[in-house]
Amino acid sequence: MANIKRKTRAICEAAVSIALALALSFIKFKIWGEGGSVDFVMVPILVFALRWGAGWGVLAGAVFGFLKCILFEGLGYNWASLFLDYVFAYGAVGLAGIFRGRSWGVVPGVILGCLARYGFHCVSGVVLYASYMPDIYMGIDMNNVWVYTLIYNGTYMLPNTLLAVIILILLKKSMGRYILAEDLAAVK
Repeated sequence: MANIKRKTRAICEAAVSIALALALSFIKFKIWGEGGSVDFVMVPILVFALRWGAGWGVLAGAVFGFLKCILFEGLGYNWASLFLDYVFAYGAVGLAGIFRGRSWGVVPGVILGCLARYGFHCVSGVVLYASYMPDIYMGIDMNNVWVYTLIYNGTYMLPNTLLAVIILILLKKSMGRYILAEDLAAVK
């Protein structure tokens, strides 16, 4: 019975985190017309992952990514972008949960989750969007698709990462027991 209560609570908190992330997806600052924005959508997924662990975090992130694509943004290139840019990329944010329960692990967890998402966006840039690479980008001669995708995706992922780190540090000050799942010990 105790395990059922914990799973039920995890599923309910995942649903709330996903819903909050979807609502936050309406507040964004577009960097480029082709894709990529600075927003707050990773914050609820990161909090959930740090609280429940990487397995639950990856699952919640993947569900969020799928719903974000289907409900709001649509496929960028083809069906493969659904997986690389949404399901896998946002699922990778849940890897922050590797640092679950460690008071020092919030910042490394956020950085890991954001870097993992960045990695999937870069792979997507090479695999799916290489044909859109300009000859010159930001004053740099583009002759390597990896350089282009690292720069392009970095222009929005670096601000997103910094924003997530700052917000999670502030949240840890006021919600530390919640984020570190100290209250879950009472749930049997």
